[in-house]
Amino acid sequence: IEPVTANGTRIEVAANLGSEAEINNALISGAMGVGLFRTELMFTGARRLPSEERQYEVYSKLVTSFAPYAVVIRTLDVGGDKPLPGVNQEKEENPFLGWRGIRMCLDLPNLFKPQLRALLRTATKGKLRVMFPMISDVSEVRAAKAMMEECSRELTAEGIDWAMPEIGIMVETPAAALCAADLAKEVQFFSIGTNDLTQYTMAVDRTNARLENLNRTSHPAVLRLIELTAQAATDAGIWVGI
Repeated sequence: IEPVTANGTRIEVAANLGSEAEINNALISGAMGVGLFRTELMFTGARRLPSEERQYEVYSKLVTSFAPYAVVIRTLDVGGDKPLPGVNQEKEENPFLGWRGIRMCLDLPNLFKPQLRALLRTATKGKLRVMFPMISDVSEVRAAKAMMEECSRELTAEGIDWAMPEIGIMVETPAAALCAADLAKEVQFFSIGTNDLTQYTMAVDRTNARLENLNRTSHPAVLRLIELTAQAATDAGIWVGI
């Protein structure tokens, strides 16, 4: 049975996963692919960083398990609140506004490149989409894409098969939403992260129960940023997930 809204619009309902152990339950529940696979749980839940081969194994299992539907894999999204084995993360007063997501990955090629290589290899297995988190500026997207191109050249030189997946970004900062028209020229899709977009827009810690009345995705300011993002995507001819 295909999910259809009350006005007859067909929609896709995909899974939100954090580990390969959740694959079977998602399939049984009828998930139409994976809308978000959180790769950070592979990193933070281990004694050592996962190797390229280990990541390739997990990502390939995801893509083949949900074929012919698409799988969206988000690259590493951690900050000072989630320590990584072997990575020197200085204590930050506010880690949610600090060195996290794409900011950390671009600074640490030895951390980021094995993941990108694994994703490029996985793209030969099925319908893979790769998403960069915590984007605030066009330069970050271009730098991430350049590192992915570098990895593709390395794989070619090593005689390893690879394919270029669709590239997208999380729209979870007000900066990304306000610059969505420029960002849409660089990617094939957007995914709106409503939790963080609300938190950053409203200047509210979403874990603070006393501020629950302000932590609302339905607030006009948040809805306006979502509207700007959707309109920019429509104008550029790319799709938006949420």
